[in-house]
Amino acid sequence: MTHHYQIVIAGGGAAGIAVAASLKQRQASLRIAVVEPNQTHVYQPGQTLVGRGVMRLKQLQRSTVSLLPKGVDWVQQRVAAFEPDQRQIRLDNDAVLHYEQLVVALGLELNLQAIEGLADTLGKNGVTSNYVTDIADYTWQQVQSLRSGKAIFTQPPMPIKCAGAPQKAMYLSCDYWQQQGRLGGIEVQFHNAGAALFGVAEFVPVLESYVRSYGAMPVFGSTLVRVDGPNRKAWFSQADGGEREVSFDLLHVTPPQRAPAVVRDSALANEAGWLDVDQYSLQHPRYANVFSLGDVCSAPNAKTAAAVRKQAPVVARNILAMRKGQSFPAVYNGYGACPLTVEAGKVVLAEFGYGGQLQPSFPLNPTRPRRFYWWMKTTLFPWVYWHLMLKGREWWLKYQRPDQT
Repeated sequence: MTHHYQIVIAGGGAAGIAVAASLKQRQASLRIAVVEPNQTHVYQPGQTLVGRGVMRLKQLQRSTVSLLPKGVDWVQQRVAAFEPDQRQIRLDNDAVLHYEQLVVALGLELNLQAIEGLADTLGKNGVTSNYVTDIADYTWQQVQSLRSGKAIFTQPPMPIKCAGAPQKAMYLSCDYWQQQGRLGGIEVQFHNAGAALFGVAEFVPVLESYVRSYGAMPVFGSTLVRVDGPNRKAWFSQADGGEREVSFDLLHVTPPQRAPAVVRDSALANEAGWLDVDQYSLQHPRYANVFSLGDVCSAPNAKTAAAVRKQAPVVARNILAMRKGQSFPAVYNGYGACPLTVEAGKVVLAEFGYGGQLQPSFPLNPTRPRRFYWWMKTTLFPWVYWHLMLKGREWWLKYQRPDQT
């Protein structure tokens, strides 16, 4: 069976719902379908806070149906294949959706299988991950119960969603152990596949100061490749080609991440498997009626919810311009934000765009940890997410025309 829509949005997470709302706010008569199999929507930026006991998982969850804009059809299926030459997508129930414009917002997937033994031990044996929604609270249980021993935190090769989250877990855990008077008896290591703590150089000194204050040991060029949970051992490949075995009492893993297979195996993917887009217009370079945003798209920005907040109206405005035969009015400048929770009560708010260019929202030193930013992270940002971003309320966003970039 074939269904016809003006716009089909593949993916009903943050990016998919935000762009659907943005489109409907601008043209309520549009026939839009959102393809999303999951009944529950999760505010993923809050999972780090669940791992510290600041929030509970149920606070992050809403039903998908409650968030979809009025007048949008919810197709509760998975995308089985993209067929852009036919302007259609095929679903896992063999139904076909034909579109005039397509938006791909499928997010990314955690590649647990890339680390031998990880899938079998996650959520037990002291092995946890704030990236896995269902076990973020297990992180908090393990942090509370650890009184001495060795705590290992990992960061895989880029790209990953919220590149600061692996070290946020370390900072918040160390802060708790310090408050409890336990930190001196816990050896903390941060194994990072990269060569620096953070990709934007201006924020590295303040992060290094926290690493020193917590007595943590950064290990660069070190990538987790194998885990033996029952025996509490992990193996890391080293930049020099060797391998290192490390024992642990707590292991917080950030899994490698990639685009979903339905994207990687499609004509819409670039060589790295991400949904190919022009980084400014977010339009596909070969299929002009296809756009993408969020974690799945190839634009070289930080994969954060803050990026989606800026991307959604750009995609919406450009699609509507296309439908009217007009030139694109909006561009995306690569904005992303990473609230680095360096301790419970203080945040370094890293805001930056393409090329690591700083884009602070406030006339304050962006590298200084502030309590005000902690309030924003724990209170304001969730409110903005639920009540503005996912509702298409964008009066507070500004855009540049292409000739102004």
